[in-house]
Amino acid sequence: MTGKPLARSLPRIVVIHGPNLNLLGTREPEIYGRTSLQKIDEDLRARGTELGLTVETFQSNHEGAIVDKVQQLRGVASGLIVNAGGLTHTSVSLRDAIAAVQMPVVEVHLSNLYKREAFRHHSFLAPVCTGQIAGLGAIGYLLALEALAEILSQRQPPVTGRPLVRSSSPSKSRVATSSKKGAARK
Repeated sequence: MTGKPLARSLPRIVVIHGPNLNLLGTREPEIYGRTSLQKIDEDLRARGTELGLTVETFQSNHEGAIVDKVQQLRGVASGLIVNAGGLTHTSVSLRDAIAAVQMPVVEVHLSNLYKREAFRHHSFLAPVCTGQIAGLGAIGYLLALEALAEILSQRQPPVTGRPLVRSSSPSKSRVATSSKKGAARK
């Protein structure tokens, strides 16, 4: 039997948005910006295509639904971007689910948690994430996606015929991540 070799599927990145992020663009725009969640998701999918990645997004206001989604990713996704909203500071269950999936995870926050109320300064998720991007607004999600693309490119060769595209623009290729707990850099 002859035929073409089976092409590998594109790496799958899942983006999870937590409670209240469905209100982006209208909820406290002075803190969270004016970009809607729909626009963030559209931009992520478009950039994912450029990077040779499949991007799937999910939003829920329910902790259990988010934990279930994270658990479902084990063994089927290549990476995870998570903005858990307020669950960042309260959910041991979400922390444990992220620790169990065994993939690179980037924690994203639109606002700089360390310029806000003291209770927001602690992340239960940071110790089990590959890195954290905070305080850069909606672009933080794109930076997280580029970081995951780079991490994945170091682990496996690109899909045949679809090279990993890296932006030549300095503003798009800089990745602001940290593997240190609670690190936010200017």
